[in-house]
Amino acid sequence: MAQDPIPLQKVTFESTLKSSDTEEKLDILFYRPIGYRIALFCAAVKITPNTVTIISIFFGVAAGILFYYPELWINVIGMLLLVFANSLDSADGQLARMTNNKSRIGRILDGLAGDFWFFSIHVAICLRSQNEGWSAWIWVWGVIAGASHVLQSALGDYYRNVHLFFIKGTDGSELDNSAHLQKEYDQLSWSKNFVKKFMSRSYLNYTKLQENLSPNLQKLLRAVHRKFPNGKMPDALVADFRQQNKPLMRFTNIIQFNTRVIFLFVWLFMNQSWLYFMFDMFVLNAFLIYMNRRQESISKTFYKRISTEA
Repeated sequence: MAQDPIPLQKVTFESTLKSSDTEEKLDILFYRPIGYRIALFCAAVKITPNTVTIISIFFGVAAGILFYYPELWINVIGMLLLVFANSLDSADGQLARMTNNKSRIGRILDGLAGDFWFFSIHVAICLRSQNEGWSAWIWVWGVIAGASHVLQSALGDYYRNVHLFFIKGTDGSELDNSAHLQKEYDQLSWSKNFVKKFMSRSYLNYTKLQENLSPNLQKLLRAVHRKFPNGKMPDALVADFRQQNKPLMRFTNIIQFNTRVIFLFVWLFMNQSWLYFMFDMFVLNAFLIYMNRRQESISKTFYKRISTEA
């Protein structure tokens, strides 16, 4: 049974955050306070988290369109729109926690919102680069950078939720399992639930991608569910996992929104937007590879520990 939402006058800023382990400093100092104010307003006027997410899509896509133009003042407007879109993206999650209105559809929409933003940005940079004299090969770079972004976002999001699962349990994370999602997907009808089934298919593929990229982590999670079916892990195990895994949370932040957007803005000011693709492909993918190997090593260590302990 869902819990009743906390009265707005009792909702603190801290209660709308996921965890200090996974929150980035820029988010804590800038995006989360703005999101908190937006969430309070939306809760007061009964605007739902999913509505906020959908509104953010329009602002984010508009930002990408404005990056097509070479005029810096237009780009700056696009930067402000993208910052506001991300503030809305922060607000939807805070609003969901504030009103206890969390849902899988909301989680899917939240992921799709970012995809729409950056699809718009990639297309704009490709078209802009062609106008500046680049050949059609720039689209190859754009596609590879886009695929890299998908992998980076998928694993960054997954590792955050794994960390939250260990330190806060099932209720404190949004960690999903493809086997469970497959059963839910199979029960939906294309004729009666087309939109929901389409979104469920997309989310199922997304979750399978996350799992396929983390085999040792999957062994660890299966071992945890077998040994602790009630979800209550020993405090010592939780503390040790948190200590070893927490440094990786910095890398999940690096490969997600803030770092990439800061550099995107720098290159727009330099009128060298094509560098964004290079940054995605070579710099952020290097962080991704390191993070993946380190997470797999940690998972292997804890899998052996859980498997051998009485």
